[in-house]
Amino acid sequence: MQQKSLDWLQAHPEITSLRLAAFDLNGLPRGKRVPRDQAGKAYEGAARMPFSVLNVDIWGEDIANSPLVFDSGDADGVLHPTERGLLPLPWLGSPAAFLPLMLFDEDGAPFMGDPRQVLSAVLKRYEAKALRPVVATELEFYLLDGGDSPAPPTSPQTGRPLSRANVLSISGLDAFDSFFSDLYAACEAMDIPADAAISEAGLGQFEINLNHQDDALKAADDAQFFKMAVRGIARKHGMCASFMAKPYSDQPGNGLHTHFSILDQQGDNIFDDGTAKGSNALRHAIAKLIETMPASTLLFAPHLNSYRRHENNSHAPTSPVWGYENRTAAIRVPGGSPKARRIEHRVAGGDANPYLMLAVILGAALVGIEEKNAPPPPIKGNGYEATDMVLPGTWDVALRTFANSKTMRNILGATLVDNLVLCKEQEIARFHAEGDASEFLTYVETV
Repeated sequence: MQQKSLDWLQAHPEITSLRLAAFDLNGLPRGKRVPRDQAGKAYEGAARMPFSVLNVDIWGEDIANSPLVFDSGDADGVLHPTERGLLPLPWLGSPAAFLPLMLFDEDGAPFMGDPRQVLSAVLKRYEAKALRPVVATELEFYLLDGGDSPAPPTSPQTGRPLSRANVLSISGLDAFDSFFSDLYAACEAMDIPADAAISEAGLGQFEINLNHQDDALKAADDAQFFKMAVRGIARKHGMCASFMAKPYSDQPGNGLHTHFSILDQQGDNIFDDGTAKGSNALRHAIAKLIETMPASTLLFAPHLNSYRRHENNSHAPTSPVWGYENRTAAIRVPGGSPKARRIEHRVAGGDANPYLMLAVILGAALVGIEEKNAPPPPIKGNGYEATDMVLPGTWDVALRTFANSKTMRNILGATLVDNLVLCKEQEIARFHAEGDASEFLTYVETV
């Protein structure tokens, strides 16, 4: 991989600087800018970063009582490049490239407070059973005018701010054709498998699907890099792009839906039994996903703003229920060919950290397959009328439910759970103390 990256740099002499970064608990890249000739040193283990940096809060502040800071002397870990290699950043003013990294202990052990390491550990459990998840994501985002409060962008066609939503409108997409053309070009350059784009139900809201692939780490990377590209290209076009769960109080929220199936050693889909019902493995996976959904809500809705999205009749689930071809359910089993039988997990907002979201979804599904328990019956009709069990409706409740869950520790590891709890406690305390007046500016281009 080192030689591949160095060859890539040689083929791109226009690149003048690199961004070396790993992703923190909130999915934000943390690292440094270096001259292009530093790429080799990163592959030789010369890049270092305090463990605490991947566990700062949403504002980049140290966690006050974190054992990673003063108790440990704020020790460094060692950064190593991921298998992705160098990626261009075509929205910047000067040619630059991004080198994604993962954090390790001095002895080479993965640092399990690194969200990507946590997902990697879950996938190793699949490998041990000769199984391989196939994952696709759907990401919704808003284009905004870039001001200090949510407001629609100006249409490049009319020169006037957008005034109405235009669901599945081709003209709504074509109005921003230069933005989308640049975005798709960036995705191609970054090896992000961007597929169809649609105009969504919100004012200036769009969705782009990322194609399915049998490398879940790459799928999580793609979602992270896609967010970076959307935000960067939007600013290049004089707009702001936001994945926050609920930018407008009176418009639909942004979701991050995940589709997945699981292949066995022969490459066959273990969810396929040749019928629309799907296999026992499908239902066993669903059983654990339903059971763990309240405890994992914090990962699907990690921020104050996240809980504004989960409203009745909003296509953002409020109850841990499942159904066949039912978009009001938290878990939908889509129709179509039995060979493509899969689970669509619909709970996460666009503000979720893709590494942690996929870690808990895939981790719970594998535990379910191992335990072989049956799920509750699938619902029919309106999932918002299922009131016997509901998901945590506030940030505080979601945090407590997550913190008290043994299953979350089994899936994600104690290091990740403990540090995430400390991080979210600090964020909650600050919002409680200062009020939520800064909510929009805190999240609009951050999450």
